[in-house]
Amino acid sequence: MKQYPIDALWQELIYLAYHLHWPLDDLLDLEHVDRARLVHGVSALNARAWEEARQL
Repeated sequence: MKQYPIDALWQELIYLAYHLHWPLDDLLDLEHVDRARLVHGVSALNARAWEEARQL
């Protein structure tokens, strides 16, 4: 079984905790694929918000 890099895990956890305000235990309970999907979704929302702000 291949282990997920701890630094990458912490980057995901910090990013999601910052944006979603979820407790660490809840984030750690997520499967990797679910956590990655959330990171991608939050990132897309941020990109869209920044694009809209630039157009003002």
